[in-house]
Amino acid sequence: MSSAEGVVLVIGCGMRSYREYLLASAGHRHPLWLFTGAEPTWQERYITGDTVLDTNDRDAVLAAARALNARTPVLGVVSWDEALIVTAAHVADELGVPGAGISAIEGCRDKWLSRRTLTAAGVAQPDFGFVHDEDQAVRVAERIGYPVVVKPRGGGASIGVSLAEDGEAVRTAFRTAEDASFGGSPAYQGGALVEEYLTGPEISVDGAVVDGEYTPMFVARKTVGMHPYFEELGHLVSSSDELLADPVLRSTLARAHSAIDFRYGITHTELKLTGRGPVIVEINGRLGGDLIPLLARFATGVDPGATAVDVALGMRPHLPHDPEPRWVGVRFGYPKQDCVVESVSVPESLPGNGILASDVLVEPGSRMRLPPAEFISRHAYVICAGSDPDDCDVMLDKALAQVRLTAHPLLPSVATGG
Repeated sequence: MSSAEGVVLVIGCGMRSYREYLLASAGHRHPLWLFTGAEPTWQERYITGDTVLDTNDRDAVLAAARALNARTPVLGVVSWDEALIVTAAHVADELGVPGAGISAIEGCRDKWLSRRTLTAAGVAQPDFGFVHDEDQAVRVAERIGYPVVVKPRGGGASIGVSLAEDGEAVRTAFRTAEDASFGGSPAYQGGALVEEYLTGPEISVDGAVVDGEYTPMFVARKTVGMHPYFEELGHLVSSSDELLADPVLRSTLARAHSAIDFRYGITHTELKLTGRGPVIVEINGRLGGDLIPLLARFATGVDPGATAVDVALGMRPHLPHDPEPRWVGVRFGYPKQDCVVESVSVPESLPGNGILASDVLVEPGSRMRLPPAEFISRHAYVICAGSDPDDCDVMLDKALAQVRLTAHPLLPSVATGG
């Protein structure tokens, strides 16, 4: 693989189990240069070169990008790491290559800014308030009306997000959200958002934006659980999902991206389908997580890694026409209690069992804690295909039942550090 004609810079790449397929398809599309915090291992086969540095140090990343561009033209910048998308926007701006725009990415990353921007543009939003302490959180919740959702300002993957149905629950939820905020970027630490709870099915839409024009690519229907938290237990994607053609949904998405002035890039927008129409929960300035883009590749033929590269180069993505109708879903395995993992096994993909992929997500000896101590405590996943949503759910239930977790309880003294 030659970089003589330039490279696409990938900033961060994420965990192998969740993101290898993206790096593989992106590398197949165009030569990649990876900025990473550790020496590449499994990534090496997909990249033409790398720079090891502290990816959380924006100044260091910018300096390294300038140095790389002086040697080999950087033609585009990609990041699907939530913590690094703002830095990626700064690099694209610095090098003068297609990008979302710094203010647009801030409008995704900062959920308080996003709420204010979209509300000002008349895009349907839940009622909300940003608060700095428990008492203020209760006052805002009482103004909005119970139940409410309390969340960190700049989090992702529903980490630190919980439902509160009375004042005492709001206080607990505020502490959970604020504590979670200190695990992320310093720019979004402290305080929490208190929002109206929206009823209705929850979906996500991954879309491509080229020169400000938004195109939806695929819809995922989400399953959440572990009340009062919002752990994402699974997703379903189909090429035949009628929501892709829904004019109200498409208009809402286009107006929201126009409001934050998003120029070039891939977004993952979460929405609730309420009685008053689709309402945006949040816009994420990157491809979706939870293997949703992989489900889309199985179900629709869209190649998300290659698409991300195309858009980073300023090109409109190729989207397959009239793929074979198919539903594909993922289900994640969670322990029943806090535990120390001894072993995990997953079922194989065999003719007739509907399993397309499965993998183990933890090593023996891993400590797993359920919310609110930790979030996304998953030991395995299974991906299955079906002829319709119900059939796919049946396949997923059967496959998940074949996942075997052997573990022993994590004693409270160990879990709390006492």
